[in-house]
Amino acid sequence: MYIRFVLFLFFIFSCDFPERNCLKFQTGTFEFKSISEKGDTLITKFTRTKDLEIGFFNEKIDSNTVKWVSDCECIYKKVNPKSLSEKKAVQMKILSTNANSYTFEYSFVGDIKNKQRGFVKKISD
Repeated sequence: MYIRFVLFLFFIFSCDFPERNCLKFQTGTFEFKSISEKGDTLITKFTRTKDLEIGFFNEKIDSNTVKWVSDCECIYKKVNPKSLSEKKAVQMKILSTNANSYTFEYSFVGDIKNKQRGFVKKISD
């Protein structure tokens, strides 16, 4: 019985839960890297305030409103959508954080089958 209890305690305390210090990533300047189909590294930089995000990619500027629904989850909407697909809101959830970066998942609101994941590095406050 004692061995089972010790094993149970070991199991409980050995579980490692990801850190989620999301508040420090709600605002600031960030960098997101992705790989194109051709193998090129694509870099998107964006600045986020509590309610607005402005992104810079391929010399184009993109603006979204941001509504935080919890410390780690927000909804994005394009400020000036040019197509029907751009009118769809995007839901983003921070999954884990470390000192200056976070891992997240995102999808169109209500689309639970097509979630994507990404990694963002914070450049400055």
